Amino acid sequence: MTTTRRTFLAVMSMALPMTLVAGTAMAGKAKVFGYAVQDLGNQYWVAVANGVKDQAKAQGIEVVVMDARTDAARELSNIDDMIQKKVDAILLSPWDANSGANAVAAANKAKIPVFVLDIGVASGSIESLIVSDNLKGGRIAGEFVASKIPADAEVAHISCQPGYVIPALRGQGFKEVMKEKGIKIVASQTAESQRAKGMDVMQNILQAHPNLAAVFAENDEMALGAVEAIAAAGKSKQVLVVGFDGTGDALASIKEGRMAATVAQQPYEMGKLGVETATAFLNDGKKPESETYVPVKLITPDTLPAK
Repeated sequence: MTTTRRTFLAVMSMALPMTLVAGTAMAGKAKVFGYAVQDLGNQYWVAVANGVKDQAKAQGIEVVVMDARTDAARELSNIDDMIQKKVDAILLSPWDANSGANAVAAANKAKIPVFVLDIGVASGSIESLIVSDNLKGGRIAGEFVASKIPADAEVAHISCQPGYVIPALRGQGFKEVMKEKGIKIVASQTAESQRAKGMDVMQNILQAHPNLAAVFAENDEMALGAVEAIAAAGKSKQVLVVGFDGTGDALASIKEGRMAATVAQQPYEMGKLGVETATAFLNDGKKPESETYVPVKLITPDTLPAK
């Protein structure tokens, strides 16, 4: 495992950071963790943050959660704040690999250990990357799509923002299966992980490819935007939509018969595991795995979790 691969992405921000504290610190004796998260306006990251906070509380650790709100500059500012607070460890879910590298560089200089939760970073030294098996997840999405459409059908792919190394593996896995099945991808565009942009991109794709049979979006936010564009075009029965993450809105869309499926991650468990890994490293000197993969699974109308 190279140092470069073990250093992964980060978080952007467009507004002031939101700081939350969880845990029951005892007279300054409790450890303090910082969690720098890319965007708490996204349900997926809310679930990761909840896992971090709940596990920290269970272990008597104080945790400061700071939201970059999709702004890379704000993300770095949040990291600087955590360094000033002298946190014992930083958990990082960066906006992209490059912003993550800047965040890790600052933490490395301050000699604060970094544990990356999803996304990854382009450079720097981290203790561990905790991430879903994105390549496998992309292949799962591809196999599902291939099972639902003719081999001569046209499909589209909507990606996260450029520089998103780990989520790009989802697209890679999907494209591998399409190639193996002989199914043509007629359009591949980025919507930068956002629902509104997913809708805009889908509108453009439908205009250029009116016979489209399916679309795979690398996250649920973009998939939900695609669903709206497809419905507006009157093609809901024609175009099958598959997302990735397993957010509450995506599950509701599947239940309503709008989205066909999503590849579900386990963001809450990812957050918990981040705290557990950092605590074991600090308390016991236990060197974590350089990468830990959290399983993913396909969610369809037939496999929706019971409420």
